[in-house]
Amino acid sequence: MSDEHQIKLEYETPRFLQSLFGHEEKELRYLAEKGGVRIVTRDGWLMANGSASGCELVQKVFSDLEEARRNGGEITPRDFRTAVDLVAAGGQGVASLNKIQLVGARGRKPVVARSAHQLEYLNAMVENDVVFGLGPAGTGKTYLAVAMALHLLKNKEISRVILTRPAVEAGEALGFLPGDMKDKVAPYLRPLYDAIDDMLGFEEGEKRIEDGSIEIAPLAYMRGRTLSKAFVILDEAQNTTREQMFMALTRLGEGSRCVITGDVSQIDLKERMTSGLLEAEKALTGVDGVAFNHFDTTDVVRHPVVGRIIEAYDSFRA
Repeated sequence: MSDEHQIKLEYETPRFLQSLFGHEEKELRYLAEKGGVRIVTRDGWLMANGSASGCELVQKVFSDLEEARRNGGEITPRDFRTAVDLVAAGGQGVASLNKIQLVGARGRKPVVARSAHQLEYLNAMVENDVVFGLGPAGTGKTYLAVAMALHLLKNKEISRVILTRPAVEAGEALGFLPGDMKDKVAPYLRPLYDAIDDMLGFEEGEKRIEDGSIEIAPLAYMRGRTLSKAFVILDEAQNTTREQMFMALTRLGEGSRCVITGDVSQIDLKERMTSGLLEAEKALTGVDGVAFNHFDTTDVVRHPVVGRIIEAYDSFRA
């Protein structure tokens, strides 16, 4: 056919080529379908046949993946699909996602964005004092906020990290649960402990909590305080009341920042109670120093089926 085009990409070793698609050759079908091309790979080369635009897509995707790989990034099958989607949409590829690297525990890889929305979120945290991360579960809202906070703490740009969330009760009053107050609120705050353990390791995380440089507490404990040179993360903010949200936002002192995360589709407040997160989004949009970042199911970084489950529920409930 006269409009048939062909490109051939060659690399130094078969293993390097395979690393560009996460060592999963079946993932190449995703790119082939997206570009409407046929792809064949052997040894250290890859060949694509099809339309000019399809071949150009293949070239750009592999150029992006090669840049990311040579900069030290590890390409997973998910990263490969993300690269295809980003390049096909005309945006920057996965190489750009490594622009912000947050220091993790010793011997662990830096934390980086895994999607375009996550990179926008990280940039917003760098450039603004108050940032809202809104979207479904599993999109990295809390995890990236904790990573940014710990990164700034390690670099001594802040003196402490404060992680908080409202303790919305599910049938049992806190006073009737066993143990002291720490035991009573632990189930509500467990996801925050898990994020710290994952990034710092259990021992360093415990040390930071003991010396007070990391504080994890229910939102009620924030009342009456002024938090200076702190990074405050308010998680599950859809379950704050209007008064709680206003109280949390007005705790910030000199040199402090705040990240608020939540999912307005998962409000657990009693009927006729307005979510503080909903009010804040309406009241603060356009305010200087305040940024809103929205995530969707394409940003879900848990098991791939989680994104499909969320989409199915959204469609059903709509």
